[in-house]
Order: sequence, then structure tokens, then C-alpha cells
Amino acid sequence: MLSKAQSCRLLWDFAVPKSLSTSQKWVLSAMQSYGDQLITMLWRILGNEQDVCDAYQDTFLHLAHYEMGIKPRNVKAYLFRSASNTAISILRRRIIEKKNLLQIAAVQETPPPANDLDSANLQQQLRASITKLPDQLRDVVTLHDLAELPYAQVAKILELTEGTARVYRYKAVQLLAVWMNKEKEE
Repeated sequence: MLSKAQSCRLLWDFAVPKSLSTSQKWVLSAMQSYGDQLITMLWRILGNEQDVCDAYQDTFLHLAHYEMGIKPRNVKAYLFRSASNTAISILRRRIIEKKNLLQIAAVQETPPPANDLDSANLQQQLRASITKLPDQLRDVVTLHDLAELPYAQVAKILELTEGTARVYRYKAVQLLAVWMNKEKEE
């Protein structure tokens, strides 16, 4: 456990440039002084090498950027508080991801509702009823409702006035409602 976590500490130590400004030397000193204890604590909380490395890195980044690079009064307390908060955030993220995955799995496992068959049947009936409409009414419904064109464009395409296009659609909807109710009762 500790040897794997040491690898993330060594990688982090290696990545730090040698020409670090003197104002940030205390960060390296804190890493050397408290790094092993911090890794042990993170392992106990997280139990995952990748998460430990991420939390370790985030903790020292928080420390390095603490109030524009100013050294906190109690570095050790700040480090351990920051590391525990980071670890808790990682655990919370894990819980949320698990819940989301379970919800996705539950949605995928539920059989399609019986209403899907009814809606498919209803769509077929509606399409069949639309084909029975008189040409002008069918053209207005097709362009306005199926092609989602505004009445102005429908009127221009069919060489009608906008008001006439609205009236034709109204009549078409009335006829479709009557026909669909008759088919439903049968």
C-alpha cells in the first residue's frame, strides 16, 4: 500500500523544478516532512492508488496556492484538513457516480411500457387518417404540423392567404379528431 503511494509522491517530487522560488521552498519542506503520514491517511480513507495520488497532488496544489503563495500559520493542520476534504470530495463523487450508474442500469432493465404499443398504433391510425383528408387540408397539416413550418410559409407554398391556411388546419384537426374517436370506439 505504502510503496504504491510512494510512487505518486516520487513522481510529484520529480516533477517539481529544481529552480523553485525561495518563497515556495516551504511547500517542498512540507512534502518531505508530512508526505508519508498524508499518504497513509489518504490510503485509509480512499483505498485506491489513483485516488490517493490525485488527493495528494490536489492537497499540495492547494497548499502552494494558499492565499497567493503565503505560508499558512500551521502547515501540518492545513495539509491534513485539505487532504481529508479532498478525500471526502472524491468519495462523494464515487457515490454519485455509483448512483447514476445504478439509475442508468435500472432504466435500461425496465421493460418498455405497454403504452408504447398503443402510441405506435395511434400514430399509424393518425397517419392513415391524414391520408384520407382532402388534398388542401392534408397539405396544410403536412406542412404545418409535420414539417413544422409557420403559417406564413405554408400559405406562400400553397398559394393561399395565411388566414386560409389556419382555417384549413382547423378543419383538418376537427376531422381527424372525429375519425380517430370513431376508430377508437370500434
